[in-house]
Amino acid sequence: MAARNPGTELDLEWVESVRVNKPACFRRAEELKVRRGVKKNTQIAWLLKAMTCIDLTTLSGDDTETNVERLCFKAKQPIRTDLLEAVGMQDRGLTVGAICVYPARVADAVKTLKRLGASHIPVASVATGFPAGQTHFKTRVEEIKMAVEDGAREIDIVINRAYALAGNWKGVYEEVRAFRDACGPAHMKTILATGELGSLVNVYKASLVAMMAGSDFIKTSTGKEGVNAILPVGLVMVRAIRDYYKKTGYKVGFKPAGGIRTAKDSCTWLALMKEELGNDWLTPDLFRLGASSLLGDIERQVFHGVTGRYAAAYEFAMA
Repeated sequence: MAARNPGTELDLEWVESVRVNKPACFRRAEELKVRRGVKKNTQIAWLLKAMTCIDLTTLSGDDTETNVERLCFKAKQPIRTDLLEAVGMQDRGLTVGAICVYPARVADAVKTLKRLGASHIPVASVATGFPAGQTHFKTRVEEIKMAVEDGAREIDIVINRAYALAGNWKGVYEEVRAFRDACGPAHMKTILATGELGSLVNVYKASLVAMMAGSDFIKTSTGKEGVNAILPVGLVMVRAIRDYYKKTGYKVGFKPAGGIRTAKDSCTWLALMKEELGNDWLTPDLFRLGASSLLGDIERQVFHGVTGRYAAAYEFAMA
């Protein structure tokens, strides 16, 4: 992945000076959706790019070792070989960005990927009392350490929303800093749970504080909130990333998650990254899409681009 963001001292003056023009954010987000269509001759390339940035996720109460194994098989071969051959991409070793599971399933994922010869695909684990974060601080720290010991190379942590809503940014900073220390060599994605933060100003402030505390990525949502990844929120977060980079020189990644289900959605998020942050952020090192069902639609759209027709359900038994 990209060189890590070491974090900075907490700059409360910067945090408290934040202002967000909400109408302008919504206008810009609408423009991205309406005016940034991907042309037909480049659509497959964009879809394959999006596929390589997916954190292929299963976060259900009924997850089993078998479910995780199936996910790992799909992670290694996300698009049918014949479709990749048709577009000349069969020898590129294309995979998804990572597998994302609960801490108890990390060892299963690591073992399966090793058996498949796909240990280069990182295993990401949610932690810190995901999704609510309403467990004791020591428990949250220990959960990170256990996931790393089991082989997780990326940790998706959640911030303390109570601190954020109360304006206790020092508390948010100190907890996220401790989580970063507990991650050790594992890269840390900090989930802001933007649907529960109350305002775009709080989203921007939480983004800054998370980056100051050493986050390698900032992430919109757990996928369990009422409102998950939406473009106005994403716009605020990527502009916070841009401002942090301009001030510190450190690049921080971005991960929208929750509610991203269609190939068209994925292209819109890629367009946001390209236009707001530039091509450096169009790689799995700095951009991820948190999704469980998105890959199936991307594969169907690639099939359509190759064959000129939409596939029947049985043609994607593994999707």
